[in-house]
Amino acid sequence: MSSALLGATALELAVLAGHLVAYPFGLTPERPPPPGPTPRPAGTGADHTDGGGAAPRPATGHPATALPVAAAAAPPVVLLHGFIDNRSVFVVLRRALTRHGHRHLESLNYSPLTRDIRTAAELLGRHVEEICVRTGHSRVDVVGHSLGGLIARYYVQRLGGDRRVRTLVTLGTPHGGTAVAPGAGIHPIVRQMRGGSSVIEELRTPAPGCRTRFVSFWSELDQVMVPVETACVDHPDLDAVNVRVTGVGHLALPVHPTVAAAIREALEAPEAEEGTATAAGPRTGATSAA
Repeated sequence: MSSALLGATALELAVLAGHLVAYPFGLTPERPPPPGPTPRPAGTGADHTDGGGAAPRPATGHPATALPVAAAAAPPVVLLHGFIDNRSVFVVLRRALTRHGHRHLESLNYSPLTRDIRTAAELLGRHVEEICVRTGHSRVDVVGHSLGGLIARYYVQRLGGDRRVRTLVTLGTPHGGTAVAPGAGIHPIVRQMRGGSSVIEELRTPAPGCRTRFVSFWSELDQVMVPVETACVDHPDLDAVNVRVTGVGHLALPVHPTVAAAIREALEAPEAEEGTATAAGPRTGATSAA
């Protein structure tokens, strides 16, 4: 065993131990954050806010009406966990994003009894719509770990979610299907993560005009992704950048500080850059995070 793999394995075990402690605290659904004050319509004077960029308050008696927000306001971030996990996996990442000024963060728990990625993607879609109504934003960013990234991609690519998702960041997600899927012969949703599954084949179909920007983090030491390159987005119609991470295993991707910094950069990419890439056509590329 190489020294790099040995170090990554030790880190994986440490992350697993910490996550087992935090896991019970993430079993309950997250309460939506309280809405911020409602901004005054343009031209009526200064907006009334709490000084911290709070989201606008939905109009009383009209819960289905989204309020407009300033164009420069960053969209909410939705965090989506992996298989047999919960929102506690994002405790460290969430703290890092909050510490660096990241605004509206929400986690979605889906049941481990969910038997189909398509069903989970529909749940994500309803959650995103509710967030948009509640915050007044027309789009969100999504960060998905492992299976969570695949669920989010299905929502974006097959259920029209590109209308709502600006940037999708995936961490160790089997975009091309993995040959090592624990319990693949037992749980239907895990079988769908294997190469050649109906879900993976659906994601290979054309997706012209997809408006979501993809940033996929993959590691050469990820023992769950076989081959490791399956965690890369490889689709001619998608605007995608694949980021190679060194010295990090599958479980450590959501908690590693280098990855967290790179995720912040991806979420803070200026709209002008995104728009330029979209206008020029799908963008593909690769980079690395040491």
